[in-house]
Amino acid sequence: MGFSIRQQIIIFPSKIIPMFVSNFIRIEDILVRPEITETKFSCDIEKCKGACCTLESEYGAPLLEEEIKKIAEVLTSAEKYLPNQNIKIIEADGFFEKKDGEFLTRSIENKDCIFVYYDNGIAKCSIEKAYFEEGTDFRKPISCHLFPIRVSKFGGDILRYEKFSGCSPALDKGKANNIKLVDFCKDSLIRLYGKKWFSILKETIE
Repeated sequence: MGFSIRQQIIIFPSKIIPMFVSNFIRIEDILVRPEITETKFSCDIEKCKGACCTLESEYGAPLLEEEIKKIAEVLTSAEKYLPNQNIKIIEADGFFEKKDGEFLTRSIENKDCIFVYYDNGIAKCSIEKAYFEEGTDFRKPISCHLFPIRVSKFGGDILRYEKFSGCSPALDKGKANNIKLVDFCKDSLIRLYGKKWFSILKETIE
């Protein structure tokens, strides 16, 4: 799919923003970086050991404000799979914090997400475990579900691929199985934007 290299005006709700459309695929009011549709990617958790859940940083996973209430509702189920250390931290300090105006999951020593439990040395999400094992109605934060796709706000949503060295096995597996990032993240993209939006995106890039 080709784009002309010229500056245009991208119109978002209540915003008019100059931008180079050659760097994006526009689907409705959402801009998608081409890397998302071109990069071969398929998570290989046996090799990465759940690296995205143990990313060393002072910032935890981004949370939408409405997700805090949803997590609180399934917290009892999720805690069944957590180490005692994690539960004690949640009881003392809560499962989220606010930094620079953004809600984030709390992390342990700036590394493991507070919701991480280990299964044969692999870091996994206790919220997602409760979702699949107990039928709770919240799978996990959308930022986690989308990763390595990140959503930036600039008058509207901008989707970009965040490169992370811990995901290098996923690049190898994606190439081996011919799976693109956009297809690997199909469920999370549909969860966020709906089936119609995803279908339009696929039609556009194909």
